[in-house]
Amino acid sequence: MTESLQRQLLELEQFGLSNDGAITDRPRRMLNITRDTGEFLSVLVRAMNAQRVLEIGTSNGYSTLWLALAAKAVKGHVTTVELSEFKLALAAKNFERSGLAQFITQVSGEAGTLLRDSPESSFDVVFLDSERSEYLGWWPDIKRVLRKGGLLVVDNARSHSAEMAPFVALVSADYEFTTCTVPVGNGEFLATRIFP
Repeated sequence: MTESLQRQLLELEQFGLSNDGAITDRPRRMLNITRDTGEFLSVLVRAMNAQRVLEIGTSNGYSTLWLALAAKAVKGHVTTVELSEFKLALAAKNFERSGLAQFITQVSGEAGTLLRDSPESSFDVVFLDSERSEYLGWWPDIKRVLRKGGLLVVDNARSHSAEMAPFVALVSADYEFTTCTVPVGNGEFLATRIFP
């Protein structure tokens, strides 16, 4: 990682904390992942040699930069979807400044639409950090777009365990997947597809 990217990530961490500490309006909060979650995602993408990464919930692009840093190393690409125009604009500036923009495609709109429109087995890794109330409805398409051997990573598995419980139960009961929750950051729920 370059020194300039390291500095930028630190700035974004500080900005996220100060912004979210001062603002209660959820759409204006950054709700960024923790640094150790970013490092964890980066290692997972590299370990899987993930060429096609999907992130659902861009925010200001902090988590995207961790994914893109790893994608660059394995000659992969990150597609990230966000509904908020305000956050899309923030993220675009951060991507340009990072030098990683060429490894990132921003999509403006509903994640459900993107998932429905994506071909079967079109992603190696899916990182889910969005509106938890939507996860159950998205599951059939998340499952469809994830290739065999692909990995789903879902943030907030411990910090919002009650909200996540129905989704975790649904995925864990699916015989096509094997799952676990790891105590990194706010808790990461992992599911890997073992059957086509």
